[in-house]
Amino acid sequence: MSELTLRFDSNKPRKLKYNLAAARQEGASTLLTFGGAYSNHIRAVATAGRTEGFQTIGVIRGEEHLPLNDSLAYAVSQGMRLMYMDRESYRTKNSAGTRRFLESLFGDFYLIPEGGSNAKAVQGCAELPAEITEPFDIICCPVGTGGTLAGIAAGLAPGQRAIGFATLKGGFLPTEVVKLQREAYGRVFDNWQVEDRFHFGGYAKVPQELEDFAADFGARHGFEVDRIYVAKMLYGITAMMEAGEFPTGTRIVAVVTTENPAA
Repeated sequence: MSELTLRFDSNKPRKLKYNLAAARQEGASTLLTFGGAYSNHIRAVATAGRTEGFQTIGVIRGEEHLPLNDSLAYAVSQGMRLMYMDRESYRTKNSAGTRRFLESLFGDFYLIPEGGSNAKAVQGCAELPAEITEPFDIICCPVGTGGTLAGIAAGLAPGQRAIGFATLKGGFLPTEVVKLQREAYGRVFDNWQVEDRFHFGGYAKVPQELEDFAADFGARHGFEVDRIYVAKMLYGITAMMEAGEFPTGTRIVAVVTTENPAA
């Protein structure tokens, strides 16, 4: 039987650590980033801006809906300025033309990509494995944009492996992880994989089966299981363990990328 350990560790501050340092070094006073209406990344950047002395701008995918949901209301309460971009325009968010357009509106800013995943974010996430005191063979994490998995894999000791559980369908996430590792380290590590059998239809899709699993898991372990990212990972690990896909005695760490309310 395999052994599963939960590690509560928010990946957002790790992704922002070296981005904030770079913004300071460049003399930037404003952070600009992208995200959906329920983005935890938007919340994290807003918080970082308030605590670290940056102005913040969140470019939100889709139309404005009032009253604001809890995530966007929180971002505004932290001083973030919101701008909305229709979905067609949002697809061009990484283009030079969109960058020039945003600069014409807001002036100079330090750009943090959607989800916070870039080379600096990868370097921040690479520090996580060395901080885990329990011995392990496999470390698992949810995957949305690829930065956390790319970094965790880069920080592993020989013989350890990382599995990222995709929260989106489409099969594009391995390409993103490869790209990020090359940008951060000039090489691609061979100690990771993306598991895409448990996305339940795509981002924010939470069918009843997953809802029931998350509620039961949370009740048994004493914390609220995030349905968008963490539940899919935990469901996948459980299914793989029950199917005997891990050798007997495998020590698995699951990174729960939300705060532990019991801590």
